[in-house]
Amino acid sequence: MKFHLAINLERIDDSYDMRDVARHTLEMVQIAENGGFDIVWSAEHHALEMTIAPNPFQLLTWWATETSRIRLGTAVATAAYWHPIKLAGEAAFTDLVSGGRLEFGIGSGAYQREFDRMRPGLKQSDAWRYMQEMLPVVRDLWQGDVEHNGEFWQFPTSTSVPKPVQPDVPVWVAARSPITYDYAVRNKCHVNCWPLTRPFAEAELYKQQLDDAIAKADNCWSPRFALMRHSCVYDTASDRQEALNAIRRLMSRFENLFRNAGDVVNGFPEAIPLDQLEGREQYDPAMLEENLMFGTPDTVIQKLKGYEALGVNEFIYYASMGLSHEAQKRSLRQFCTEVMPAFSDAATDVRKAG
Repeated sequence: MKFHLAINLERIDDSYDMRDVARHTLEMVQIAENGGFDIVWSAEHHALEMTIAPNPFQLLTWWATETSRIRLGTAVATAAYWHPIKLAGEAAFTDLVSGGRLEFGIGSGAYQREFDRMRPGLKQSDAWRYMQEMLPVVRDLWQGDVEHNGEFWQFPTSTSVPKPVQPDVPVWVAARSPITYDYAVRNKCHVNCWPLTRPFAEAELYKQQLDDAIAKADNCWSPRFALMRHSCVYDTASDRQEALNAIRRLMSRFENLFRNAGDVVNGFPEAIPLDQLEGREQYDPAMLEENLMFGTPDTVIQKLKGYEALGVNEFIYYASMGLSHEAQKRSLRQFCTEVMPAFSDAATDVRKAG
């Protein structure tokens, strides 16, 4: 099993100075590289303090200058917010300056609130159509001159400048629905998925959709399959409680955005009061601890082995969950030293080499 890190610049409130947030995020990326992680992922979101990533390629370029081995991925570039020529060029430039370390992730986008500002009039539920038109155009632009007359974009003959260093940039699609799994496999893309806080059965559903898509495509493509979970390793009662408090606090704001249900003031989503959420399954502490990648090192190892048996060959450790900076670093270091060695000697070898 390979391991990835998903990390955002994030603030749940304004108690952290942004300069400290930036330094912390870079430190997490460097811990992951030294610990043997394969990829670090940057999101794209706009006007939200809980995910500060207005351009994922800027973040990856910054991280590239401060690392040497870890690969650098967008999870994801939101297709509807970009023009194909600009997206192809910025992605290729990141690949160039990182020495060929780009993993290109593309998706439909998450929050209607962002679409209302970035692409007014577009429903989030329709955004997959932009993603499906965008990807083949970007790939063509990376190869050379192409003219495009599509439904959403039209332009005369043009090309990506620069071109990627890699002759075949790995492409990832964020997938939850069967139509997206079908598209990803048909177009020979790798797949990442996020079951939110839902139980293991949700991962089983995604794996079945992937298997169905592979059978339907019948194109000899075997994609890498990565699954993301909020993650925290702990071995004390106080650390456990801090993690559960943090994820519930975060999810109360995420629910606001996911349902487009509450106000956002100066970039901070309003929290839905937790006392209004008591008894709701997705916020029950016991359920969260069971479904997320939370627990002692031994517990986390057993959970990961369950995913590995299912066919998840790459796990994305989602670190951004409103924990204190010190708690985030403590958990990630424990994951590197006490969890990863159970899956591969390669992680130990990389740490020794570093």
